[in-house]
Amino acid sequence: MSGQLQVQVCYARPGLTLLRTLAVAAGCTLEQAIAQSGVLHDAPEIDLSRMRVGIFNKLKTLDTVLQEHDRVEIYRPLVADPKQSRRARAEKRAAGSAGG
Repeated sequence: MSGQLQVQVCYARPGLTLLRTLAVAAGCTLEQAIAQSGVLHDAPEIDLSRMRVGIFNKLKTLDTVLQEHDRVEIYRPLVADPKQSRRARAEKRAAGSAGG
């Protein structure tokens, strides 16, 4: 199987988890692997012009060349700012304990 790499492509949203293992040609880019995996067909909401992508939780560009056993990840946009959410929870806890 010379010239082939085994990679995974994954995407998740509430109610759907896609994890595809596929063989791609050496020199394959992240974008090419996503197209070849079929996830764009199964999750038509994926918009690669707006969504971030990465390999093993590290942001990458679509033209990144893949290595053997890379896991390509497609990230959904954040619904809420994590820092703001933590701050709101902390304020709620502080308000609850102050009324004690």
